[in-house]
Amino acid sequence: MQYREAIHNDIPALVDIRGKKDNTEEYWVRRITGYMDRVHHPQKALMPRVIYLAIEKDTVAGFIAGHLTERFACDGELEWIDAIPEYQGRGVAFELLKLLAQWFAEQGARKVCVDPGNDRARRFYTKHGAVNLNQHWMVWEDIGVVITSPSGGH
Repeated sequence: MQYREAIHNDIPALVDIRGKKDNTEEYWVRRITGYMDRVHHPQKALMPRVIYLAIEKDTVAGFIAGHLTERFACDGELEWIDAIPEYQGRGVAFELLKLLAQWFAEQGARKVCVDPGNDRARRFYTKHGAVNLNQHWMVWEDIGVVITSPSGGH
């Protein structure tokens, strides 16, 4: 598996992954392109942001996106994380999370928030050091715990 930062040519693959979950293809093209181009801003988001991909051969197996923020007095926010079904449970999401955690650390962001959206994601984040912030959100008080974690549990 190879990991790298996303570029505009990757947007169709990201849309394909997100579009299978909810909303329309057009919605995700606008949303991901706007996020990447820094013209779509999640609530209280700051400009620094990144999207990383996991690629095996010519297949985008998954991706993660995050940005700096002021939401909930956090330094950073994990925006999206997804792996296609064939790669779920194989450590791809954990490796992507480690990459994003390293990016946050390089930005000086320690406290990182995430809206897990579902119970499966909540279990994943809990396994990797996040705790409940409120009824809907979770937080890593120090995202560095992800970087030093020995394995993805696979």
